[in-house]
This record gives sequence, C-alpha cells and structure tokens, in this order.
Amino acid sequence: MRLHSSIAELATVPGPVCLAIGVFDGVHLGHQAVIRRALEDARAADGTAVVVTFDPHPMRVMRPQQAPRLLTSTRHKAQLIEQLGAGELLVLPFTPGLSATPPEEFVLALHAACRPLREICVGHTWSFGHNRTGNLELLKTMGDQLGFDEIGLPAVEIDGEVVSSTAIRAAVEEGDLARAARLLGRDFAILGTVVHGDHLGRTIGFPTANLSAHNEQFPPNGVYAVEALQGGRKLPGVVNIGVRPTIATASGERVLELHLFDFTSDIYGQDVEVVFRRFLRPEQKFSGLDALKTQIARDVSDARKALGI
Repeated sequence: MRLHSSIAELATVPGPVCLAIGVFDGVHLGHQAVIRRALEDARAADGTAVVVTFDPHPMRVMRPQQAPRLLTSTRHKAQLIEQLGAGELLVLPFTPGLSATPPEEFVLALHAACRPLREICVGHTWSFGHNRTGNLELLKTMGDQLGFDEIGLPAVEIDGEVVSSTAIRAAVEEGDLARAARLLGRDFAILGTVVHGDHLGRTIGFPTANLSAHNEQFPPNGVYAVEALQGGRKLPGVVNIGVRPTIATASGERVLELHLFDFTSDIYGQDVEVVFRRFLRPEQKFSGLDALKTQIARDVSDARKALGI
C-alpha cells in the first residue's frame, strides 16, 4: 500500500479517483462499508480508491480534554485498511490550520489534486472544515458544480445496535469482547512494540514479551487467550494485562505481558498485533512466585484449550 501525507500527492494517483474519507478509529464495520464502497466504485470506473484519514485524532487538536482513548493507532489503522484491499492511503496531519480550513477550500483542494475526482464517500453524519460546517449537503452542491459524486452511507446496525467507535470503546472497557467483535467485524486487537522488561518470566519458565501498546483502549485487567500476529506468523499465546500485584517491585503502572507458546525467537523492537480470543480470569495477587508459576501453567493449559491446540 502506498502512503501519502499531503493532498498534493493525490496527483500521482491514477484517475478517476474515489475517496473514502473519515477518522476511521477502529476500522469497524461502518468504516469498512465506506471504504469498500469506494473500492467497488473505483473498480467499476477503472480508477483508483484512496482512503483519506487524519493523524492525530481531530479531537486531540480541537478538544484535547475530551479526546477519546484510541482503538487503533495510525500504524494499526493502516494495516487494517490495507487488509481491506486498499492500495492507497492518505494520512493528513491534523493541525489547527487544517481544522480552521473552510470546508469549501478543503474540497476544492481535493478536486484540484485528483486527475480527476470521481467520488467522495463518507458516513452520512460526517462533518468537516471550520466549525464542522462541511456536510453531505455541501458535498452534493459542490459535486454538482465540479462533476464528482457524493456518497453518504447510512449507519451500520448489528443486532439492532448502531456500530460506532464510542460503542466499541465502551464494550472493550467493560470486557464485553463478544460485543466489540460483533461491531468491529473481527476480534478486538492491540498493536504494540516489544520492549525490554525485567525478564522475570524467564526465571520462572514462562518468558514474556512486554508490549508498548500503540492504542489506548484496553480491556479490563486479567488473563486472556490470544493469537499474536508477527511477521506474517500466527502465534498462539496468553497475555496478562494489569499491574502485576504479586511482584513487590511493581510500579503500579498497567502493563501488557505476552507469553507465546513454544516460541524462542528474539522479537525485541518488532511490532506484534495481539488478537484477543477469550477472557480466562481476572488478575490476582498470589502468595509468592511459586504460586504464580503454578497459576501461569494453568493459564497456559486453559489458553491452549480455548484456542483449540
């Protein structure tokens, strides 16, 4: 997938161009509908679809005190969008200047760069530009004038519930991973980079990889059966999220520790996507390392059963 960082770079994309525009945090089923529509329409027009998103999340710039915890970092979001079949991704730096841009000016810039612009596809409630005054009505008016189509897709509903990033964040925070998966269209996952920890796991026979998570929305503290995706490999394992209360030197900081089954490779500094398959138990404090080691062995056995291995 080709990555772009400015509207001007759209001039390098073979036209006609169909744009799918949105924040796309989580790349949930509603976001997927917008992206897939642009992909389908681009194929029908013998053109190219470009997914357009923003970094950081616009709320970080406009109302940082109200900014939501991210379901997906930009890097994770890019991976998920690529898996949908998108070959072009434009990540626009969201700055105070961009937020103050009149919506007409933003659309004119897109139109001028694309060779030509065939379509802008968004969710039906999407708003943009200065004071969020841009909307579907404006896109339709400008599309009629400039010769592109505006597509506003309705909300996606699953079992009577509207799919939204807000609903998914709530489900993950509450530990309702089944509900989150229904709305996402896949199991909830965290992307992180493997960093050095205190290597305690090695001393008790269960080496772990500490992850510096790229996203911010975690499920509740506890132990989970997971599948880790790394370098094209699918690796079964178990993950603990929490403050490690059994360890006397624990700082109280929330950590994510991943133990991969039958795995000995060095993956420090590499990205790993941890896909949550099943909750096993809450985090708990044990009397000492021996009791902790015994419980981890049970966790590994339970995780293997949950994963069918």
